[in-house]
Amino acid sequence: LNSVTANHPFYKAKGAELDGQIKQFDGEVTDTKPLFLKLSELAESAIKSSIWCTCETSGRISHSSDFLRCAVCSVASCRDCCHGKQGYQLDSHDIKDVHLTSDEHDSNSFEMTLRSLMPPSLHMDKEGLDKMASLCDDKYRVDGLSDYVFVLHRIKRHRMKWIAVYYARDGVIGEAVAEFKIIIGEVESRSETADRVIGVQGELKSFFPARKEPLQFGNIEPCAIARQCTGDLNMKWAMRAPESTTCLKVVGHGSTDSFRVQVGLTKDADAELKENASAKIKAKKFGAANARGEERRWIYAKNWMEWPEEIMVTDSRDPSEGVLLGGKYVRAGCKQTFNQSACWIRKNNGVDPELYLLLKPQVARTGPDYGIISTSTNHDDVSSVLAFLPRDWQPCDALIREKQDIQKVVISNWAPLPGMTCQASKSNFVVEAPTEDVSPVLIRMTGLSESDMNDLCLRDDPDGIKTEVHLSVHRGAKAQQTVKRYNLLCAAPFLKFAAANGLKYDLTPVASWNLAKPKEIPFGCCRKTVPERPTETWYFNEERGTWERNSEPGASRRYFIALQEAPQCFDFVVNRSENSLTVNCHPEVAAHHAAFSLIEGRGKGLERDVSVHFRLLAYQEDPVLERFRLHSCHDLNKTFVKLKQPYELYERQQKAVTKMLGIEERFVNFEEIEMNEQPMPGSTAWSLVAKASRSTNLRGGVIADAIGAGKTVISIAIILHGIVKARSNRSFPRKSSATLVVVPPGLIDQWKSEIKKFTDNMPNVICLYDTDTLKKVSVEKIVEADVVVCPVDILESHGYMSRLAAVATGTSREGEVPKLPTYSGQIEKNGANGVWIPASSQDPFGGANNPRNQQRRNEAAYFTHVYHKYIEQLRQKNFEKHERGIPLEYFEWERIFVDEIHECLCTSKDEMNEAKAKKDDNTGFFMEKNRRAGRELLGITTKDISKRPLVFRSAIFGLTATPLLDSTNRVIELANLMGNAYVVGLSNHWRNLEKESGRDIFLSNFLEPKQSREVRRNIYSKCQDYLDHSCCKNKNEEDMEGIELVKHREVVNMSLEEGELYKSSQSGINPSAQSFAIKVEDFDATAGHDVSKFLRQNAKLACRGKKLVEICKKILSEKGSENTKIIVFTDGRIGAGDYARDCLMAEDGLGCTWLDKEDSVQAKNKKLAWYQYGDVTEEDKRRPRVLVLHFEHAAGLNLQAECNNLILFTPLYIGDGGTTGDPVNDASTELQAIGRVFRPGQPKSKVNVYRIEVKGPNGQECLDGQLIRRNTDEGTIQMAVNADD
Repeated sequence: LNSVTANHPFYKAKGAELDGQIKQFDGEVTDTKPLFLKLSELAESAIKSSIWCTCETSGRISHSSDFLRCAVCSVASCRDCCHGKQGYQLDSHDIKDVHLTSDEHDSNSFEMTLRSLMPPSLHMDKEGLDKMASLCDDKYRVDGLSDYVFVLHRIKRHRMKWIAVYYARDGVIGEAVAEFKIIIGEVESRSETADRVIGVQGELKSFFPARKEPLQFGNIEPCAIARQCTGDLNMKWAMRAPESTTCLKVVGHGSTDSFRVQVGLTKDADAELKENASAKIKAKKFGAANARGEERRWIYAKNWMEWPEEIMVTDSRDPSEGVLLGGKYVRAGCKQTFNQSACWIRKNNGVDPELYLLLKPQVARTGPDYGIISTSTNHDDVSSVLAFLPRDWQPCDALIREKQDIQKVVISNWAPLPGMTCQASKSNFVVEAPTEDVSPVLIRMTGLSESDMNDLCLRDDPDGIKTEVHLSVHRGAKAQQTVKRYNLLCAAPFLKFAAANGLKYDLTPVASWNLAKPKEIPFGCCRKTVPERPTETWYFNEERGTWERNSEPGASRRYFIALQEAPQCFDFVVNRSENSLTVNCHPEVAAHHAAFSLIEGRGKGLERDVSVHFRLLAYQEDPVLERFRLHSCHDLNKTFVKLKQPYELYERQQKAVTKMLGIEERFVNFEEIEMNEQPMPGSTAWSLVAKASRSTNLRGGVIADAIGAGKTVISIAIILHGIVKARSNRSFPRKSSATLVVVPPGLIDQWKSEIKKFTDNMPNVICLYDTDTLKKVSVEKIVEADVVVCPVDILESHGYMSRLAAVATGTSREGEVPKLPTYSGQIEKNGANGVWIPASSQDPFGGANNPRNQQRRNEAAYFTHVYHKYIEQLRQKNFEKHERGIPLEYFEWERIFVDEIHECLCTSKDEMNEAKAKKDDNTGFFMEKNRRAGRELLGITTKDISKRPLVFRSAIFGLTATPLLDSTNRVIELANLMGNAYVVGLSNHWRNLEKESGRDIFLSNFLEPKQSREVRRNIYSKCQDYLDHSCCKNKNEEDMEGIELVKHREVVNMSLEEGELYKSSQSGINPSAQSFAIKVEDFDATAGHDVSKFLRQNAKLACRGKKLVEICKKILSEKGSENTKIIVFTDGRIGAGDYARDCLMAEDGLGCTWLDKEDSVQAKNKKLAWYQYGDVTEEDKRRPRVLVLHFEHAAGLNLQAECNNLILFTPLYIGDGGTTGDPVNDASTELQAIGRVFRPGQPKSKVNVYRIEVKGPNGQECLDGQLIRRNTDEGTIQMAVNADD
């Protein structure tokens, strides 16, 4: 026996108990007959607990208990995956309903049962292997496999079966030399009309033919199988016998579409292949292939478009030679579940078994797919294949008389192998585990041989001088080798013991949480477990002319060493005197990490409020990936707030006020949690998860009522309700009674007019447009104000940062004040998809990362550093009442409202191309830099709320009609901004990485645990929990009663000349592939494609401009609409706004108004006001009737009083092609645009929305049609608004 076998002597294991708390493992099984009998009896349970739907292939369990299964091909799917346009299309299948209870479909429970039965190792009978070798001249090199032990490698769930894989290895941890696969469940897939074959099957596969001369290439098939069906008493073995050949007559009848026709190929494809084969450069190779009989590797068969409906097979063999293949095979109608949708079935007639003619794929693509005849509908059931048709045979050949006689059909033969057995190897190992949590011991194995211990300790104690050795199993190549040996020796016995006896911690997904108790140091404060990161300073690099980070010499090295020496959650200890390996578990390690992430940087004393629970998991459930939902305030009481007559709040608005006041008055309790997962090294897949929690009262909320539902008046009501208290709270010099309203710059005057409209109880309203207006306002006025309205991008206002620096530090030198960075900080890519990566260690990501990324991160981080330093110095000062121009960051506000909060959260897809986008945006109004300025002003990366730029006493509220909560990242950001509520994952949020140093990015990747299913599940549930507590979304049906939204699609065809320009603008696309049907997804930026040129050309088509003028004239020509006002929304990023403006200005008597980049904020607000109010003066009446806006202006404007006609000049798409687009974001923006006129207060009974759709010269659908369909999809719209109904 080799060394592996020597470590498994065949004698009974003996063990001892530890203080009465140790459970014993007994591995006495030698004969596997009881094992396989039991497994065959479990076959039905194995099927029910197996994979029934593609959604379960990642390890999750479908939340549906109702499944659908085809009676013919056996494809199965859960009900949840069969609804809507994107679900499975099962129209071609014979579908049957299957109901599985949660207990029947519980894969975790069945796996535990299976692990409790499966022996850690198996041994093949030498006599049976020798017989196999003698019968086949040892073709499969099985002679000697009896010297190896097959060790359990893994147990895995498959479709309709479970598989346990055992490997025999060469040496201690060498390469596998053989595999024994045990299948439990459906051994062969068959239609419902055939006899079921369920039970247990073993497949023995030797790898020696691929490792020893003479080498065998290609797939290695099993050389022996063993099968025991449910109800059988014994396992029947068979070995692969020499193949034989025969002749078959295969005649087709009837005609059906071939697979190529079904998937949409036409005669053009055939013609292209023939043209390619006849090309001068290819003709010689094609001729040679044709001479070898390989013509079909180049071109299609002549009758490739049709396949036979029935195939009659004639088999002239004698019945003694095996299963006869003759009979009538009828094509199954099932599509996309068989390879090439090819399956012809010979029905069971009571005498002959049901057979299936299939096309088996050549996965390696070394040849064509080839025909097989099998007793299973699954071509992967290799032991079920009866015959292999020649490689050049295709189903269409059955319709050609000359090709119906098939020679050299290979018959697969199996010979009985009586006497062959496999046995469960006995072991001297004893596994034991304490039943109570009185010590760190989690599980222990005794009975290790000296060679076992030497091998485990080879990397940590090579000389064998230590009695007790703590193994390095966590990081590094040395640890990997130790873990590999541990897996072979211990993983299977540990799993078997845990499945049969359990551990001191419950391993099931529904296990209760265990309370962790700190020993001496409060959780989150242990600097040995969580070492303190080196501090950073900034210095000016004279040579480069940039500010760069610096830290104490050697600090990073010392920190990294501290990380390596930090205690680990799992500790593997070998004791040579006891011949044992002990796994110790320290939950307090994970508890410290979880608590630290929850409290770090958020203020002092929070550790006193933190409690930590933990549990040990073997199985984890997938999160429920449903879209986030916002709920109404229907069940709340009403709060009455008196408004200026004749206005009063609707009932739903009064209830929204109630919910927000509950937050403001600290009545809404929310449990903040953070989680940390510590996986146990090795293949047991156990992990310890700690959950740190802290109960707190929410300090912010979100009013997400529908567009036009009155979010502004709700906000005004909240301000009015607390105005007396706010005025009593003010005191000089910092405490203002004002509510600070932070808005997109175009909404400042609108807010002022809305306040004036709904109340006369707030006389002190201050509007700050920019730095110049701030300089005119004194400290006294700000402190005594009721409302201060400022633009969200005030940091971008000329001179604001200089003013802040001058007031805070006294500096007046412009060069010392950093400017807001042009770029956001960039996150380095650590993976590549579809990008060719050069073999260069200097650029491992093939240019995917911009070499300036770190410089941009430094610029962003330095600006934040200086900005907060200014604020800290500013707040240490005292100012006189008369002093003017004191920055907003100095004051403490009663509350804060952030209008259109989603503008600050979302980052458009073309942010990385900001420099290119800027030249097309002629407004400077809602550009990406405004969003960055808003995020900086709101302190998105500052955890301590008292140190944020804007400080409030009562609460902070966000307003948005389209919250865009399509990902957990956005919910986490929202919670962070709205009062610093902590949702799982905030400490590792990607916004932090925008400004990290290269060192900290490395450490983040090094330290940050990957988000497991358990953590992701909690993130999703906690995000929804936060939305339930803090957000409300009410509809406004009563306001929109009697107002009809009429949608018009104005279609225009390109000219032939425009069509050529349209196709030629598809930059980077092969000219032969340029077409009217091309999609933005067909553009791949990594392959040099430039979708922006295509989008620009599409926007600037002359026919589009003519259609715009035509629509405007048509509207203005209608009786009673001669003086109506029209809003046109365009995509400024691709120059559509400029082109629309030019077309309108070129038309006599039409013209338009637009927002120029040189306009001040006040000038822009004034222009917008022309279209918000009626014409009074003659000058008003002479102004153009059309206002051209960019989609960036789509949020917040109230234009309904004077406008009821809106034109979408181009459908919106933001992205670089491929998968970079964001349909939810684009649909949301278009909804916002429509909501400028279709909203409460619209005096007209009809609102018209016109979409211009440009088609090809002959009416072909082009980009417009694709994007309109995408942006108006109901599912996408639901995700954009996050409505609960």
